[in-house]
Amino acid sequence: MHKPIVLEQIGLHYPNKICFEDFSTTIRNGMRIAVIGDNGAGKSSLLRIIQGDIEPSEGEVHRSGEVVFGRVPQLISEYAQISGAERFHRVFSAALAAEPDILLLDEPTNHLDRKNRQSLMRMLNGYIGTLIVVSHDEELLRTCVDTLWHIDNGTVRVFHGQYDDYQNTLSQEHVAIRRELGSLRREKQAAHQALMKEQERAAKSKKHGEKMVANKRWLPAVGDLKQNAAEKAGGKNNNQLNDKRHALNERLSAVRLPETVTPKFSLTAKEIGSKMLVSVIDGSVAREDRLILQNINLSLSGGERLGIGGSNGSGKSTLFQALLNSPDMTRGGVWHTPSNNDVGYLDQHYRDLDDNKTVLETISEVLPQYSHQEIRLFLNDFLFRRNEEVQRKNQYLSGGERARLSLALLAAKTPKLLLLDEISNNLDLTTQNHVIQVLNAYPGAMLVISHNADFLKAIGISQCVDLDAHQAHLKRQ
Repeated sequence: MHKPIVLEQIGLHYPNKICFEDFSTTIRNGMRIAVIGDNGAGKSSLLRIIQGDIEPSEGEVHRSGEVVFGRVPQLISEYAQISGAERFHRVFSAALAAEPDILLLDEPTNHLDRKNRQSLMRMLNGYIGTLIVVSHDEELLRTCVDTLWHIDNGTVRVFHGQYDDYQNTLSQEHVAIRRELGSLRREKQAAHQALMKEQERAAKSKKHGEKMVANKRWLPAVGDLKQNAAEKAGGKNNNQLNDKRHALNERLSAVRLPETVTPKFSLTAKEIGSKMLVSVIDGSVAREDRLILQNINLSLSGGERLGIGGSNGSGKSTLFQALLNSPDMTRGGVWHTPSNNDVGYLDQHYRDLDDNKTVLETISEVLPQYSHQEIRLFLNDFLFRRNEEVQRKNQYLSGGERARLSLALLAAKTPKLLLLDEISNNLDLTTQNHVIQVLNAYPGAMLVISHNADFLKAIGISQCVDLDAHQAHLKRQ
C-alpha cells in the first residue's frame, strides 16, 4: 500500500503547445485509472510526471513516504530483433519483479495477439496495487479501469465510472449544448425582430413628435427618446446573448466530439466488380530457403472483407508480402493475385508517405487532373483545411495526421484490394474512428491483420482466416 499522491495544479507546456494545465487530483491506493486522449496530448509525459521521471511545467506533485513504481513504456519494435510482444513481456516481467505499489503502463496491448491480450487483462484485473494505464484499447478500457482522465483541449477531465458511460455522458452533453445553442439562436432572432419593430414604432413616433413641437426645437423629440431607449435595451440584450453564446461554445469545445471524415473514392463498387481477386491453392511461402507458411488455401472476391488472425510470429505480415509478390519471398503452389497497381498496402507506421513531400504534393501527384481548388476540397474531406496544414511536410505530421493522409491517398487511388497490417495500433480513439469511417465507405476488397476484435467488428468483418502458429495452416472460421 502507498500513501496518496497529490497532483496540485500541474501543467505540461511545450514551446508551441499547451498539453494541459491546472490539473489537480489525488491518486489513492488501489485506484484503477486510464489516461485517454489524442496522440500528442501528453499522456505518456503525464505518467513520467507521476513517477518523478520529469517535472511538470507548472504545479507540484506531492509524494509522502516511499512509493515503488513499475513502468512499462510504449514499445516500438520495428527495429528490434524480437517481436513487440516478446519485448513487452520482458519489460513487463521486470516491472512486476519490483513488486510495485503503482503500475504504469503505456499502450500495453499494442503488439499483443488475442490470447496475450486476454491474459494481460486477466492479470490486470487481479492486480491489487494502483494501476494507471495509457490506452486506446476499448476492451481494456471497458474491463480493467473505473476512472478516466481525458486529456483534451488543454485540460484533464476526470470521470469516475465506466468507459461506455463516459462516452454516453459526452454525447448527451454535446446534444444538450447544441440544443441550447439552437434555442439561443432563436432567442437572438426574436430579440432582433422585436428591436426592429421598436425602431419602426419609434421612427413613426419621432415624425409625429416633430410636428407637435415644431415651435420648441430645443426639446428632444419623443421618438428620439423612445428610439434611444430601445437601442440601449436592444444593445444590452444582444451583448448578454453574445456572452451566453460564447460560454456555450466554450462548453461545447470542452466536450467536443470527433469530426466526420467524408471520403470520395475514385472508383465505385460497380466499377471494381465482384470477380475473384485473390486465389491461393496449396500455397507455401519461404524466405532464404526457410519455409514459413504452407498449406495456404485462400480466396477473396471484389468487395469481400476478411480478417487475418494468428498468434505473434505466425506469419501474418509474411503472407501480405507474398500477396504483393515481394522478391524476398519464394511462393509455392498456385497463386492468383492482382497487379500491385490494384493493391493498396497500409501498415501501422504508414510507410507509404514520402517524408520530404507536403500534404498537398502527396495528393496532387496521384490526382494530376485536379485543379488546386479541387485538391483543397478533397483534402478538406480528410480534415486538412488550413494553409499551414496542407503545406506541412509529411515528416512533421502527427500520427493521426499521417493516418488521415494515408487514407486520403487510398481514396484518391481506390485500389481494388486493400491490405491493412495492424493499422489500429498506436492510434488515438479519434483517429481510429476516422479510419473506421473511411474503411466502411471503401468499395473494394479487404484483408485486415488485427488483434482488435472491436476494430474488426466496426469495419464490418465477421469472418477471419487464422494462421496456426505451429502448422502455419490457413483455414476459414
